Amino acid sequence: MTPDYDIAICGAGPAGMALAALLVRRGVTPARIVLIDAKSLDAASADPRSLALSWGSRQILEGIGAWPVPATDIHEIHVSRKGQFGRSMITRDEHRVPALGYVTRYGDIVTVLGAVCARLGVATLRPARVTAIAETTDDVRLTLADGTGVTVVTAAIVVQAEGGLFGEQADKSTKRDYGQTAIIAQVTTAAPIAHRAYERFTGEGPLALLPQDDGYSLVWCVRPDTAQTLLAMGDDAFLRKLGDTFGDRLGRFTGATRRLAFPLGLNAGMAGSARTAAIGNAAQTLHPVAGQGLNLGLRDATVLARLLAQGATPEMLSHYADLRRQDRDLTVRLTDTMARVFANDSPVQALLGVSLAAIDIFTPARSVLAELMMYGRR
Repeated sequence: MTPDYDIAICGAGPAGMALAALLVRRGVTPARIVLIDAKSLDAASADPRSLALSWGSRQILEGIGAWPVPATDIHEIHVSRKGQFGRSMITRDEHRVPALGYVTRYGDIVTVLGAVCARLGVATLRPARVTAIAETTDDVRLTLADGTGVTVVTAAIVVQAEGGLFGEQADKSTKRDYGQTAIIAQVTTAAPIAHRAYERFTGEGPLALLPQDDGYSLVWCVRPDTAQTLLAMGDDAFLRKLGDTFGDRLGRFTGATRRLAFPLGLNAGMAGSARTAAIGNAAQTLHPVAGQGLNLGLRDATVLARLLAQGATPEMLSHYADLRRQDRDLTVRLTDTMARVFANDSPVQALLGVSLAAIDIFTPARSVLAELMMYGRR
């Protein structure tokens, strides 16, 4: 019996919707693809979280008609270690690209991708929550609850594209709790430098400032007890503490939005089955250092779309796992190493300043790092 759909994508976030659009661009009939998500598009479009997009990700989005997205360009990335000599600067001019990356909002990118998928005619079931998955030899049965009742749909292939937060996921083959919490907010400074992003390593974790609009998107990774202290502070005390940790490169910190906190960890693996696969955060939840989560997910979607366009079969899913292993493993190792080695006060920290200075002097090393951040392992 022919399934209802060739490909069901569970999770209509950026990676899921990009996969749907990529499949159509590759020749898959839009009505044979279905996007399933527990949130309405209006609810997802209101999400204010900031996301980092690489230059390579922009190229993927351009290819499916999902660019421009409201975003702020990153022209330079300044990397340093608090209390240590040495720093590295990566610039767009050195790599001959219009921007090293972009800072956008989750709501903005899903709004654009939602419009693309609607224009292409991709089937959508939302809001609808997947309550059960049953795989057979010939298809996968998805039980859905939409608030009015329960329905069952079948698909030849199911792609999991909804990851959730670390600590709320089923364990994958590689899991590590970093003992860090990310404090998220939008901040303003007295002397901003346009289009320059900062990654500053501290004894508790990295502190990133990404240019966005007239200020910065802050991702400050600290120990859980420190996070609770930072959340309890008034705005003035919080901004002073942030200034003490980051330094005076941007002048005084002058304002901050409401702070949010998220636990950080690594949860990654090629988990799947004959007829199911995972992409993006559903396949690998990473530490936010270097901002590679969404970019890796979009690369997942690109490879999977190319294969499934040739046939929605278990053989293609097996091939997908083989093709993605190198890029995925390298990105996981890179972010895991940076999160662990560069986020404590062990003796190895004394080498970090020297390492950053060496990278800044040695152009090939800086180029390799920039290529990985912009394109992944190609």
